[in-house]
Amino acid sequence: MKLRLLLALGALAVGLAAAPLSATPQDIPLIEDWEISPNMKALSFSERSVPTSGPESNFINSDLAFWGTTAVQGHYNGFRLLDIRIPNRTREIIDYEECAPKNPTGAVPGNQGDIAIYGNILSRSWNSNTGPAGASCDGDFVPPGFEGLHIFDIANKKEPDLIASVDLACGSHTQTMVPDLANDRLLVYVGSSSGACANFDIVEIPLDNPAGAHLLRSEPTDAHPCHDIGVILGSAMKLACAGGNSLGIYSLGGPDGGTLEDPEMVHHILPGIPSSGHSASFTWDGKVVIFGWEPGGGVRPRCTETGTVLENGDIQTDDMKSYFFFSVETGELLGKFVMPRPQGLDEACTIHNYNVVPLKKKGGKLPYVLVSGNYMSGISVVDFTDPANAEEIAYADPPAFPDGFAGGDWSTYWYNGKIYESDLVWGLLTWRLVDKRVTRDIRLDHLNPQTQEFTID
Repeated sequence: MKLRLLLALGALAVGLAAAPLSATPQDIPLIEDWEISPNMKALSFSERSVPTSGPESNFINSDLAFWGTTAVQGHYNGFRLLDIRIPNRTREIIDYEECAPKNPTGAVPGNQGDIAIYGNILSRSWNSNTGPAGASCDGDFVPPGFEGLHIFDIANKKEPDLIASVDLACGSHTQTMVPDLANDRLLVYVGSSSGACANFDIVEIPLDNPAGAHLLRSEPTDAHPCHDIGVILGSAMKLACAGGNSLGIYSLGGPDGGTLEDPEMVHHILPGIPSSGHSASFTWDGKVVIFGWEPGGGVRPRCTETGTVLENGDIQTDDMKSYFFFSVETGELLGKFVMPRPQGLDEACTIHNYNVVPLKKKGGKLPYVLVSGNYMSGISVVDFTDPANAEEIAYADPPAFPDGFAGGDWSTYWYNGKIYESDLVWGLLTWRLVDKRVTRDIRLDHLNPQTQEFTID
């Protein structure tokens, strides 16, 4: 089926006013029954369509990272590089599909495709064991049993070059790249692809020889895996490991101990969820950590009206569709925010990938604004300056897919005044939020959303 229902910007969803743009915007895949807050303005769309049925429905789009005016969009066959210098005219540089190439069975050996970037170095997660037949990436044979990280040189953006492969016993479901410039290296904290692995791996990429990337060490995680890892440097020096039924907070240096290559756990938080801890991110002062979990694995409805009987007989609870805010210093729960706008039983939904807007202080206080992507609930922007009284200030909520297909918003992030949304089956959408609460944002020269390289003190 044709995925895009193309409408010009003037015929967008009810409540969406045209933004003052200097050029004609690209067609955007919005339909009239989207729910969109009036302060959200659609700017552009770069298509990478994925069918909603058949073998190729496995080849979905995944996470995002940014270097200057280049965006990287991971997907289950490789990644895309996109030129985002003109907000209303996103241009694809390359759709690189040479990892886990398409095949008639729809199997994707290197699925997930989580990515991180630093200059001309791009790393990509290879999530699943290749099996006895092996696979290929960039024309190179990937041997049987491989799962881990692939390292690319993207100096020539139209011809990425695979320069290193780091085999990891537990694979790489996610990754968090941290620059350690004092030691002329990048460190990548790797969330495992197996829930049986109670550790995260630390991979070292030498900046003067990225082809020499290798496993540095593994860090134990107190009997649960890390699905996603958030890091904040600056004066905070903390790492948050979300996985299993808990959230681990580690010190990476300073008075709480630990180092970048040998983190030390300071809190092991059990928020009362049964499983599927998913994401973690920090406020830019390092004082609050945001925790989200993924009941239903992202393919089941978990954002319905509270009290709804779900397909497996469970009852929808508030916690299934909540962000949890914890104190980094004490580990105490400061508040939670329950997603509004209940989704239907035909809409796969859970809180997924998000970041916090870097804002300047106002009146001596740092505002907290979260930008999040939540599958079929779409984009949610939440002001949690007071974590006990958080409120949603903007949203863009798509309708359900036909036949209950588990599509929607994999990741949504704030980067340099824009909101970038990675849709599983459409591609990359760019938005502008017109709201006084985000006008004092700090511009960055790059962003791996799981890594905050400084604090706003």
